[in-house]
Formats: sequence, C-alpha cells, structure tokens
Amino acid sequence: MNPDWAHQGLRLVRYRISEFVHMCAIYLGIAVLVTIAAGLVVPSIREQARQLYSVMVDALRPEVLNNDNFAQFAWMMPDANKEEATEEGNEPPPPIEEEVVEYSAYQGFVDTLQRTVAGANVNSISKTQFQALRSYIARKYKIAHSVSGALVQTAFTVGAEKRIDPQLILAVIAIESSYNPFAESHAGAQGLMQVMTRVHRDKLENYVERELAVFSPEANIRAGTQILYDCRKRRGSLTGALACYVGATGPSDGGYGARVLAERRRMALASGIPIRD
Repeated sequence: MNPDWAHQGLRLVRYRISEFVHMCAIYLGIAVLVTIAAGLVVPSIREQARQLYSVMVDALRPEVLNNDNFAQFAWMMPDANKEEATEEGNEPPPPIEEEVVEYSAYQGFVDTLQRTVAGANVNSISKTQFQALRSYIARKYKIAHSVSGALVQTAFTVGAEKRIDPQLILAVIAIESSYNPFAESHAGAQGLMQVMTRVHRDKLENYVERELAVFSPEANIRAGTQILYDCRKRRGSLTGALACYVGATGPSDGGYGARVLAERRRMALASGIPIRD
C-alpha cells in the first residue's frame, strides 16, 4: 500500500471523528442549556400557579365574603351566610316589592258594552232570554238598550263568580238606584247598588280612579255583589242577606227584601230565566 494513501486515509478518519465529536458537543451543550432553563423556569411557573390557587381559595371562603369588600354580594349567599353577613351591620338589599296592577274601572264596562253591541250573548242563557231581560230593563227603567245588555252581561259574569243569582243583582240595582249609575242617597251611598264608599273603600282600591270608581257600572256591581255575598255568608239566608245589605239591625228591614224579591220575580217572568237561590 502506498504510504501516502494510508496517511491521507488516517487523516480523513481523524477529521470525521473530530467532526462527530464536535457535533455531539454542540448538541450536548444545547441539551444542558435547555435543562438548566427548564429547571429555572418551571419551578417559577409552578409557584405562581400555587399562589394563584391559594388566592382564589381564600377569596371564595364564606368568611371572606363577610368583609366590606364583598358585602354587596351577601344577597347571593345561602340563608346561613346571609345571617353572618348582617352581623356587622351589612344589611342585604330589601326584597323587590311586587307591582300592584291597577286598571281603569270604566274600561271594563266599555269593553263589555262593545261586545254587547257586537252581538255577544250570555253563555248560561239563550239569546231569546237575554234579549227579553235586557228589553224589560231598558223599557221599564228608561235606559239605552245597549247599556241594559252590558249591565245584564256584567251581572251574569259577577254573579257566576260569587254564586249569586244574576237576576237578584239586577233586582237590587232596580230597588237601590232605578239603574241610575250616578245616584246618591242622603247617607252617602252611591252608584247602581248604592255602595257606601267611605265604608267599602277597600273594594275600590285596585282601580286607578280609587273612590271615583264607585260610579263605574262594573266596579259598582262588583263591590255591591261582594257586599251581598259577605252578608249572605254572615246571615246564612237570602232574606237575612238583604236585610244586612240595606243596613237593618232589627227583625224588620222595612219591606226592602220583599221589594227586591218581587222585582226579581218580575224579571224572571219577563225573561223566562229560572230563579236561582
């Protein structure tokens, strides 16, 4: 073998080995640097995460919610924590009051009047009976035919709610006011059923008109029927209820009950609607 070729081959091998060792040293150095950096950075991140977790846990403890910084959230806590939150004078916000719905006493009767003019009928009686009753009232008490129909509609609606004969309600109206919605007695009773406004103010308080609602046909019939219902419940009989309604305290009602019942019979005969007791 030529000595020169052998020498060159040996030098090439040494070069390759040194190049390989050099590359290994570079990669080893990089690995060492990455290991050192990870050792420095990871514990720091871990420590930060641990601190953040501790802060969150402390902030969510019930006792922390009692301090001034969290007093505004006391209303969101369970009842037990609410009691703790108020120990130091941090009162929870007051409960939201339910809105009282008020409506016009006159709008309801206007709607009933419009339905009557459009041809609406009372469900519990025939159309012939309805027409006969409204005609009897309109003719005898000299009121508009459409208005008498609306009053019959209202009496049957309210009477069904209170289980009181609608023709009894209509008869009370006849005796009390002769169907004058603006009538007023010397004692201060007002409207169709002569309601004593100063005594029964509570029965008108849900209307925007308050005491002036007594002149609304619907509001007055509702208030008067409620009074009649309470009287019947208190006295236990129809005659006793009528005596109570007129304000009789003794054994005699001055013939008031007899007049009401007589008018109811006349209405029943004119309309063909059976009397309901």
